[in-house]
Amino acid sequence: MLHYDLTVQPDWVNKRLNGVNTITYGIAHNRLISEMQIDLVFPLGIDSVIQDGKKVPFRQVGDFWYLQVNRQKQVSKKQISIYYSGKPVESLHAPWDGGMVWSSDSLGRPWISVACQYKGASLWFPCKNHLADEPENGATVSVIVPDSLMAVSNGRLMLEQKMAVGKTLYRWQVKSPINHYGISFYIGKYVQLSGKFKGIKGELSTDFWVLDYNRQKAIEHLMPQTDSTLVALEHSFGPYPFYQDGFKMVDAPYIGMEHQSAIAYGSSYRKGTNLKGGDISNTGWGKKTDRILVHETAHEWFGNSITASDIADRWIQEGFVGLAEELVIAHYWGADAGNAFMQGRFRTIENDKPIIGRYGINEDGGQDNYVKGWAVLHMIKTMLSDDARFITILKKLNKQFYHQVTSSNAIENYFIRETRLQLKPFFDQYLRTTEVPVLQYAIKGNQIRYRFINCNTDFTMPVKTNLSGREWIYPAVSWKTSVFNGFKKDNQFEVDSNFYLKAERVD
Repeated sequence: MLHYDLTVQPDWVNKRLNGVNTITYGIAHNRLISEMQIDLVFPLGIDSVIQDGKKVPFRQVGDFWYLQVNRQKQVSKKQISIYYSGKPVESLHAPWDGGMVWSSDSLGRPWISVACQYKGASLWFPCKNHLADEPENGATVSVIVPDSLMAVSNGRLMLEQKMAVGKTLYRWQVKSPINHYGISFYIGKYVQLSGKFKGIKGELSTDFWVLDYNRQKAIEHLMPQTDSTLVALEHSFGPYPFYQDGFKMVDAPYIGMEHQSAIAYGSSYRKGTNLKGGDISNTGWGKKTDRILVHETAHEWFGNSITASDIADRWIQEGFVGLAEELVIAHYWGADAGNAFMQGRFRTIENDKPIIGRYGINEDGGQDNYVKGWAVLHMIKTMLSDDARFITILKKLNKQFYHQVTSSNAIENYFIRETRLQLKPFFDQYLRTTEVPVLQYAIKGNQIRYRFINCNTDFTMPVKTNLSGREWIYPAVSWKTSVFNGFKKDNQFEVDSNFYLKAERVD
């Protein structure tokens, strides 16, 4: 796909949508095609399809629609318009279950949005519902709303036009490639606050579309917290990936979502890791930042610029964004603070299933792809023992995979190459199994014997300890012996707390 030109008119009273998506596409191969598959989820339905001024027949098989286009060979650019309507799937627990959100603000006024990461954008408009097929030239989203409301979408506002009596059209355009679930819109009684961020690539426009009664809270909290977050994230990851489309944060009727250049913010306008201002890590460091703001902003780098081609690899997006939460804290309060915050999150890992799911069936790796994926990256940082080098690797990663869809294998190979560490067994263990390695050890005099159990047969990982004269050991599944001069503190063997493993004495 090359471009989506989408126009929608939501009906808040009846919870219906009417719309049209004009898709610009190319045909890459020289093989004749006479059918195009488009995805649209029931109870939405396609009303008609137009190409080259003529109606196109179509057939439906469940949520798949097959357009009977004229026989077409390799072509650089074609357009087809798909008119549709109906009552879209409603989300009852956004953003996790996916669908339209027909809500009201605290004054009872319509407040509408959509969030659809897990099930995809075909919940609300006809598209190619596959993470690997992003519209390369972005999208245009036009939303028709009552005059009393405003509509906000991705990218920059291109047009505000009065339509029929009592209706206004807002047209937004994002020029960068965009994943389908990153396309969204918001309707509400919004006011706009604007700022300028002096970033690595120059001046970045920052806009905040908030409900009118949240204006002062946005000035006091949202705007300064966004600026400080962008400073830290550009330091760690490199330039914000969408300067040409701007940066925008929008009040949303759900906790948050990484809609590209139009981030959904539904938090509490205060610091903390949850809506009550608490700290999931139980370390105190989680109260230093607004986690939802940091988390969703970091998704502009990982999730939007760098996108997993299959949801089975979602750890790429969520793991790096967890790392971002740590790096923002470390940027302002030091590496020890960031490490402590991460260590406080280890206990939340459930290990109910591997964080890489099965490919090709839209199977997610589960909630562990957040913190366990983050733990994987945190341990690589620890193994490098050079935070500046680790940051350089992250910046190079964002440059190399800029605006691309990719896979876990590609990211793993990148880290193996750039760190020069033996990481393949490490990745296989932590990404593809639920087993937590156990470091068995035995101490006799000035000798320590050690090995890994509860792991793959080829697992190995350097481990930092409190041994004097031999701080790092290099266990594998076979017993090894090392000589040491004593313990750095206490008369007890300890593994550095930045490693996610268990230790067991077997004397």
